[in-house]
Amino acid sequence: MKKELFMMKPTGISLLVLAAALAAAAPVAQAKTHHHAAHGAAPSAKNKDTATAGPTGPAPVPDSPAADKNTPAPPTLPQATAYTLMDATTGAILAEAAPDLQVAPASLTKLMTAHIVFQALHGGALKSDQVVPISVDAWHSVGSTMFIDTTSTVTVDQLLHGLIIVSGNDAAVALAEQVAGSTDAFVQIMNKDAAAMGMTNTVYTNVDGLPDPAEHTTAMDVAILSRNIIASEPEFLQISKQQSYTYNNITQASWNPVLAHDATVDGMKTGLTDASGHCIDATALRGNMRMIAVVMGGPTWTSSTAAIEALLDYGQKFFTDAKVATAGQQVDTLASEALDSGSVAVGAGKDITLTLPADAAARVTHAIAYTADLTSGATKGETLGTITYTLDGKTLATTPAVALADSAPASFVTKLKRKLSHFL
Repeated sequence: MKKELFMMKPTGISLLVLAAALAAAAPVAQAKTHHHAAHGAAPSAKNKDTATAGPTGPAPVPDSPAADKNTPAPPTLPQATAYTLMDATTGAILAEAAPDLQVAPASLTKLMTAHIVFQALHGGALKSDQVVPISVDAWHSVGSTMFIDTTSTVTVDQLLHGLIIVSGNDAAVALAEQVAGSTDAFVQIMNKDAAAMGMTNTVYTNVDGLPDPAEHTTAMDVAILSRNIIASEPEFLQISKQQSYTYNNITQASWNPVLAHDATVDGMKTGLTDASGHCIDATALRGNMRMIAVVMGGPTWTSSTAAIEALLDYGQKFFTDAKVATAGQQVDTLASEALDSGSVAVGAGKDITLTLPADAAARVTHAIAYTADLTSGATKGETLGTITYTLDGKTLATTPAVALADSAPASFVTKLKRKLSHFL
C-alpha cells in the first residue's frame, strides 16, 4: 500500500525528517503519494501495484439500459464494487453495475473541486496566471502533494495541473481557499453544484477526498459530473491527458494508469484510500463516440485498469452515436392549399444524436404530426408540428418540426384558380 511521503522544501521542516525521508525513498523526481488514511510509513515504488481489500459478496449484476435484444450483456467485473459506462454526448448508459451504490470517493472528490475552479475562471473571478497565496493549512495537507509551501509563488494554472495530474491535496486546499475564502465555504458550493447536476447520492465534506465516513458518491454521480466537466470545461482534458507534471523541479507521474495503457484515453481522475479501493474515472474518444467509464473499488490499479478497458471495448463494439436530425435540414414538404405556393419545406428544430445498438441505426424511423394552422401562412422557424423518432416501436426522441422558409397565405386569385381547377 502506498503511504504518504512527507517531502517539502527544507524551509520550515526538520532537516532530520527530510534526511530520513530521503534515505527511505526513491529520488525526489520519483516521489509519489496519495490520499491515504495512514501516514508516515515508507512509500512503495512508483511502478509497483498496490492492493486493497476487494469487494466481498457476489459481483454486482451488470445491465445495459441502451441495449436491445441483440446486444450482448455488459462485462461482469467481480473485482469492482460498482461501475458505470456513459456516452458523453447523449448521456445514455451503455453499461452499469450497482451504479447508485454509495461509496467513498477518495480523490474523485477533486473532480468537483476542479469544476468549481474552472467555473470561477470562466466567470472572471480568477485568472489562470493569478498567483495564489499558500496558507499553512494548504502547506500541511497530508496525502498526495505537489510540494508547495508558504513561500511558493504558484499560479492558478499550476495548481490546477497539480490538482488534476498529481492529485495534490495541497493544491485542492489552496484553490478552495482562493475561490471561497475557506475550505468549509467551498464545500458548501460543492454540495450545491452536486445537487444542481442531479448527483442525488453524493455528499462532500472536504475538498480533497481524504477519508471521512460522511463523504460519499456513486459511480453514476461521478459519470454525471464528468459529463458536465467535458461539456462545460473541455480544458480539463487538456490537463488530465498529460502523463506527468513538473513543479519546482519535481516531476511526478499522473496517477491515472490508463493513460499509459490506452492512447484513446485523455482523462480524467483516480482515487485511492483504504475505504474506496482503486477508483478510476476515465474518458476516451473512440471513433464517433466519447465514453465515460467509472470503476469503483478495485483491489489494484491493474484490475481497475483492466475493468476500464473492458467497459470501453464493450461500448465501442456494441454501440454507436447516430445523428438522426440536423437542425435546418429538410425532412419533409408540407402541402397545403392554405399557402400561396402550395407547400412549405419542413425540417428539424434541433440536432438530435442518439446512442444506439450498433446494428440498430438503420432501423430508426421518424413520423411527423402537423398541428399548425396555416391560414395566415408560415414563417421561417415557426413550429408546424412534432417529429418523433422511433426504433422498433419505441419512442427515442422528439423535436419540433419547423418551417424552413416563409410561405405567404394563399391570395384570392390563387384560391380562385384552385377552385376553377377542380371543375376542369
